[in-house]
Amino acid sequence: MRTFVHGAAVWDVACPQRPSSLAGVTMAGFRVRDLAPLRMVPHPAVTLLVEFGAGSPVLDCAAGRQQRGSVVAGPGFGSGGEVRARGENVECVQVRLSPVIARAVLGVSPADFGGAVVSLGDLWGREASRFREQLGDVSAWQDRFALTDVLLARRHVAGPPVDPEVVWAWHRIVGSRGLARVDGLAADVGWSRKRLWSRFRSQLGLPPKRAVKLVRFDHAAHRLVAGEGAAQVAADAGYADQSHLHRDVMAFTGATPGAVADEAFLAVDDIAWPSRGTPAKPHLSRDLPLGRRPEVRRLPL
Repeated sequence: MRTFVHGAAVWDVACPQRPSSLAGVTMAGFRVRDLAPLRMVPHPAVTLLVEFGAGSPVLDCAAGRQQRGSVVAGPGFGSGGEVRARGENVECVQVRLSPVIARAVLGVSPADFGGAVVSLGDLWGREASRFREQLGDVSAWQDRFALTDVLLARRHVAGPPVDPEVVWAWHRIVGSRGLARVDGLAADVGWSRKRLWSRFRSQLGLPPKRAVKLVRFDHAAHRLVAGEGAAQVAADAGYADQSHLHRDVMAFTGATPGAVADEAFLAVDDIAWPSRGTPAKPHLSRDLPLGRRPEVRRLPL
C-alpha cells in the first residue's frame, strides 16, 4: 500500500498489480482511520463502493439524507457539491465501472437510481453480504481485487448488454474528452436523434449532452489539480472562456476552480487510478448503414 497525504487527508491506498479481466473496470483499495467530511466530486463512471472493515463510510446527501455501508452511484453523482463522505476505520474496495458495462454488472441500469446513491444490498441482496464477508476473510489486497474481478466478470456475462450504437457514442464522447459534437452522434450510428437520446439515457443513466459536459469537466478538473492555470485549461478543454469553465465547475462541485484544484478526492487519482482505465470495446452490428459505420477503437475511460 501507499500512503496518500493531501492537506489533512491521510489514507492508505492499494492498487491491483494487473488490470481487470473485464474491460471498463478499474479498482482501488482504501484504508482510512479518520475520514473527515470529504466533498464527492462527480466522475464519468458508475461508482461501486464495498466496505468490509470494522468501520463504515457515511454519505451525507442533500436534504439531510444519509447512506451507510456499501453503495452504488451513477455517473455524475455528487453534482452540485452537496454530497460529503466521512467515517472512521473505513476499509473498502472502490470500483469504477464504465457506464457501458454497468447495467450488465449491476443487473439494473444506472438510470434506475434516479440520480441518487443506492445500497448495494438493495441491488444484490444476500450476494452483497456474502461478498463483503469474503473481502473481510482475506488479508491481502491483491486477493480482494481478484475476488472482486471474478464477481464482476461473472455478473457481466449474465447481465443485459448495452446497444452497440450507445457503446460507440459513449466511447466517442470519452475519446474526444467531451469535445464530440452531440448532434452528430446519431447520424454517425444511423439512428434518429430521438432514438439515440432515449436509449443512451435509459441504458447509461444520463443523456448525451450531460455526458459530454461531465467528461469535459472531469478532464478539466484533473488538469486544475495538476497545477495548470484556469485560463489555459479553459482554452484547451473546449470551454468558450474562463467564465464558462468557472460556471461548469461550480455547477458540478459547488466550488470554484481554485478550490477544486485542492480537492483530495481528485488528487488521489494519480495513486489510485494511474492508468484511468480502458472501457469495453464496442461491437457494432452489421446492420449499421454502409459508409457511416463508426470506427471501432479502444479509448481511455
